[in-house]
This record gives sequence, C-alpha cells and structure tokens, in this order.
Amino acid sequence: MNIVIKNKNDIEKMKISGYLASEVLDMIKPYLVPDITTLELNNICHDYIKNKQKAIPGCLGYQGFPKSVCISVNNVVCHGIPNHQEKLKKGDIVNIDVTIIKDKYYADTSKMFIIHPCKKKEAKKLCYAAQQSLYSTFKIIKPGIPINLIGKEIQKYINTTPYSIVEEYCGHGIGKNFHEKPYILHYLNNYKKIILQEGMIFTIEPIINLGEKHVFCMQDGWTIKTKDNSLSAQYEHTILVTKDGCEILTLRKKEKINRIYKNI
Repeated sequence: MNIVIKNKNDIEKMKISGYLASEVLDMIKPYLVPDITTLELNNICHDYIKNKQKAIPGCLGYQGFPKSVCISVNNVVCHGIPNHQEKLKKGDIVNIDVTIIKDKYYADTSKMFIIHPCKKKEAKKLCYAAQQSLYSTFKIIKPGIPINLIGKEIQKYINTTPYSIVEEYCGHGIGKNFHEKPYILHYLNNYKKIILQEGMIFTIEPIINLGEKHVFCMQDGWTIKTKDNSLSAQYEHTILVTKDGCEILTLRKKEKINRIYKNI
C-alpha cells in the first residue's frame, strides 16, 4: 500500500492548514442560532476561508460537491448540503465539517454544535459519546501499533453506551490530497496489515447513531441519513503520528484536551 510518510516541510505546512480549519469552527460558533439557514452558515464559512484566511475551501467542487462546508443536522449522518430552505431550530444538533487547502496542503475537521435551548438529554449524551469515542484513540496512537487498534478503541468506548457506529464511512490519510491511504475503520476489525509509522497523517472521524447503525443516501447523491430517523453525531480531527505518540493538528482553542500525546 502506497502510504505517504510526511517530511518536516509537509508537517509544518499541514500544521498551518490544521490551525486554519480549526479556526473556522471557532469562528462560526456564535452564528449557530435558531432561524439561521444552513446556506447562510456555509456562506459565512466560505467568505472567512477565502477572504480572511486566504485559503481554499476543500469541499467546494470536490467530486461535484456544491458547497464549501458540509452541514449535517439531526438525522443527517454526513455530507449534508447547505441550502436556503433548512433553518436551524432550538434543540437541533448540527455537525459542520470543514476542509481547508492552504499552500496545496489539506486539513479536515468537524464538530457538533447544539442549538440552545436544548431539552433533549439524549442529544447531548450522543454528542458527548461521539466526541469521547474520538478522544479515546489519542492515548493509544504511536509508531509500531497495527492500525486496527484505532477502531478497536472506538468500539470499546461505544460498547459502554447504547449507541451504534456507522460502518460505511471511515477516516483517511490526508496531505497534498484530500483522501489518501491509509483508511481508518472506526469499529472492531481485523485489518492489521498496516503498522503506524512516524510521519503518517490521517483523520479519525467516528459517526455515532442514537439508534441503529444503518444509513441510506438521499437522491441528491450526497446527503446520508439514518435509516431509522434517529439522531447522529460526528467529531473529526487530523492526526500526526509522532516518534512517541501523536499530535492533533486541528485542535481548537477552547478544546480541553492535549495537543500532544506521548504514548511510549
């Protein structure tokens, strides 16, 4: 398998892209209020990326995707297309997925937002579980471990909850290309052939459903929804494998976790 091991220059460039991607999620938070449309949110993100950051929104035009960010609301699992008809409501849970290209290097990240006031305890718990399932992997990532331990760790955490893991979508290598090898499965699997090496950069992006794991694609060819109409939540970071652990390249300013994990 042709996996690109990033050199020092690659890593420095991707740290910049990662910071910019995280910055978009910090910037957009105050705008997530009832009655704003997902298209308005998309346009705010687009203008910020293009005019403030002098970067490129990586989603726009990728394999025909028509908007600059993906916005997935409630039962939308991923790849939600922003539009002028969809208005956010009190109690909604919303994933915004941002991909940045800066100096030809990509970074990819997403997080959940809750539109307050939210009285749905199950929605808050689901978002928390999705976040913690991602966080659980950071303490095990290091050179020399088989790649399937990432999915095993996520499965281990989700098994302590009543929720399910979507299996159709996975994390991926990233660099000068949006999607590279290796692919990161987010559930228990036996794919042990790939061993993590220093300089690998990839995303981890588990999607967790309140109900069953099964999903389907809408007629637009992009929007993925839960089959049972249950809520879905996702968090994503771009991760660098270091000599003794890992570094989160898309860490947000107010995120209360470490940027660097030493696991050796």
